Amino acid sequence: MGKENIVLEKSYKFAISIIKIYKHLLKDNKEYVLSKQLLRCGTSIGANISEANGAISKADFSNKISIAYKECLEVKYWLSLLKDTFYIDKDTYKDIFSKVDEIGRLLFSILKSTRISNH
Repeated sequence: MGKENIVLEKSYKFAISIIKIYKHLLKDNKEYVLSKQLLRCGTSIGANISEANGAISKADFSNKISIAYKECLEVKYWLSLLKDTFYIDKDTYKDIFSKVDEIGRLLFSILKSTRISNH
């Protein structure tokens, strides 16, 4: 199994976690704005990795992986904001942050190897 498949699997499981947090934020906290941002970027990671796996060129692949990586960075931003405004507790934050951080590191590694092999 290649790194792309591992990161796709992890990003899919991560998206499920994000959806659960989103549902919790809506139901229990009536928080609609920040949670929607988190949902959008948290589920976009896997979608972009899926698109990368169907890329028509190395440049297309690299571009989609780059977008997925940037979405990881955005997730970290929204998670920090939700934690610091007390919408999510520190344990939830640490758990989900560590997952997106791992996905981000995998994506960065893929990006580095893709861009090195293009030169």
